[in-house]
Amino acid sequence: MLFRSKQKAVAEAMSANLGALPVDGRSPWRDSRERFFRNKAAVVSMVLLMLITVACVFGPMVLSHSYDDTDWDAMSLPPTLLNGHYFGTDELGRDLLVRCLIGGRISLMVGLLATIASVTIGIIWGATAGFIGGKVDTVMMRLVDMMYAVPYLLIAILMVTLLGREFYLVVLTITVFSWMDMARVVRGQTLSVKSKEFIEAAHAIGVSTPSIIFRHVVPNLLGIVVIYTTVTVPGVILTESVLSFLGLGVQEPMTSWGVLIEDGTGVMETTPWILLFPAAMLSVTLYCANYIGDGLRDALDPKDR
Repeated sequence: MLFRSKQKAVAEAMSANLGALPVDGRSPWRDSRERFFRNKAAVVSMVLLMLITVACVFGPMVLSHSYDDTDWDAMSLPPTLLNGHYFGTDELGRDLLVRCLIGGRISLMVGLLATIASVTIGIIWGATAGFIGGKVDTVMMRLVDMMYAVPYLLIAILMVTLLGREFYLVVLTITVFSWMDMARVVRGQTLSVKSKEFIEAAHAIGVSTPSIIFRHVVPNLLGIVVIYTTVTVPGVILTESVLSFLGLGVQEPMTSWGVLIEDGTGVMETTPWILLFPAAMLSVTLYCANYIGDGLRDALDPKDR
């Protein structure tokens, strides 16, 4: 009996001590963050992308050359450390390093702005169509199907020809044709979310349809939205590079990676560095964005938990 009494007292003391200890709760976002940082490829890609972004934003401010300055004594100069032209110069004597950084600034800015616009339109369109359903859903999604049938390059050429090759027009042209995938993904996820109990409870207490969509449905889709946003960014950057390569991007002397690659293809046999450096920066950026997207997909996918 004495042994049992002591054993009971020890158990009660341990229970009291455990109750006094703080409980380390794990939220889904914290768990996803730890899973993401365990992905070495995604972490390295994130660091590289941050370095490229910082270099493109602040590099031209530090370097002594300007993107449109011509050095007639250093035309088509190969990469060298002697005179400050670390990436060499182009056929007009312009410093290629500064032009690559300025081109990266334009390409990244187009990618960011067009992605934000297309994701916003896709979320609103897809969530509205999926939640309301019925004839509204049918009409809205048939419009999306019609947009898929439109020849993208033909409309892009037409818009640029009629409206000009301004920066905001390039963003608008890419946005018009890049929101449909997000709309279809969000619409499919909304169809599965709108039958949940918390949506029925919101209906029961009289919450309006717009409030349910933007305060209850959309926040529950953030995981899939983040994943597809990281997939959209490299696609948009590549689209801008293709348009610039075809002569439909920004105007000279302003430049982008697509413009630089287009310039380099014409002289790649004699001055290959004019093509090599912008193509390498574009490739590394696209690879990093894709690896980050893969890491976020693995971290936010509830099936892998």
